[in-house]
Amino acid sequence: MPEYLEPGVYVEETSFRAPSIEGVGTTTCAFVGPTREGPPPGVAPPLLTSSADFERSYGDAGDFAFAGGTTPHYLAHGVHAFFANGGRRLYVLRVPLAPAAAGQPRAPQAEDYAAALAGLDALGDVRTFAAPGASAWCTDAAALLRVLADHARRARTWRFAVLDPPPALDSDGIRALRESVDSAHAALYYPWVVTADQDATGAPRRLLQPPSGFICGIYARNDIQRGVHATPANQTVASALGFERPINAQQQERLNPFGVNCLRSFFGHGHRVWGARTVSSDPEWKYVNVRRYFDYLEASIDRGLQWVAFEANGPRLWANVAGVLQDFLYRQWQDGALSGNRPEAAYFVRCDASTMTPDDIAQGRVVCLVGVALLKPGEFTIFRASCASAATD
Repeated sequence: MPEYLEPGVYVEETSFRAPSIEGVGTTTCAFVGPTREGPPPGVAPPLLTSSADFERSYGDAGDFAFAGGTTPHYLAHGVHAFFANGGRRLYVLRVPLAPAAAGQPRAPQAEDYAAALAGLDALGDVRTFAAPGASAWCTDAAALLRVLADHARRARTWRFAVLDPPPALDSDGIRALRESVDSAHAALYYPWVVTADQDATGAPRRLLQPPSGFICGIYARNDIQRGVHATPANQTVASALGFERPINAQQQERLNPFGVNCLRSFFGHGHRVWGARTVSSDPEWKYVNVRRYFDYLEASIDRGLQWVAFEANGPRLWANVAGVLQDFLYRQWQDGALSGNRPEAAYFVRCDASTMTPDDIAQGRVVCLVGVALLKPGEFTIFRASCASAATD
């Protein structure tokens, strides 16, 4: 209540709009890896909105000369693939190259990527990330995948990791690699992608690229066009000429149950993503869109309810919080992100004395119980057909 000391007329601004929750963005991505130049660790990276932005800040896409041989600049090619497939916002965290004994830099390893990932903490809007090509030169690819997955599962980051296998893996090799990591916050895609490129002389060549750059762009495109709740599968892989090895139905039958998302070519339909599973053994978090959409809900609620801090912890506050949550979830249901033919079947919100103990109230904790009915992808479309005999009189 303002304090009035002098008689007179006072005009005050007031708002009749109730607090609301706005959905956070889900399309901002981050890549981690070596570059020729760019901000060193500890310096905030620039936001990139095109491949030209990357070249201005981080150098060209020429091959790297590591100790032991030359390798394509997979991160730079991954940036091109990201924007070609619909990505719009990207950060790049640079992994410094340590010199080897012979003077050539050694290829970065899992521990180098773990150190660089710490820079993501300053980028609160990043929701997906990857390390394009890292599996090609890390001596322990399984350790690298665990580093990425472990970073994604950290509390209150709401991020999702897109994982690459090493090139030239067969079906047995990719299954063994998949069994080395278990996380609901990561997905593994296979095999590598064949694209058109040029060598140092300008001559055309075919280049094998890791799938993560393409997939991160497809995630962003799917989120923009359909929503983060929609399954990022059966999507066209733009700029792909094919894949490192063809995957047929029998091979996918062996890989899909293990959480390996296959990239496949279909006659008349092009090159497509044909899987949407996480690398989790928990059936509740089996699908990519379920995990990413739940992260979206959590991040949106966390950001939208910051005003609750330090408010008087009583029935009036509980009713306000419940109302704000119900309004947010109702909009989600209207947009088709939740299942159920009526709101009561799609979600519920409880925030009252039944969700809090006297100790919770005394300690200043507001505890809400929220339930949502998430949409899961229809992986298997089944038509039951039978042959009926002709009716006789």
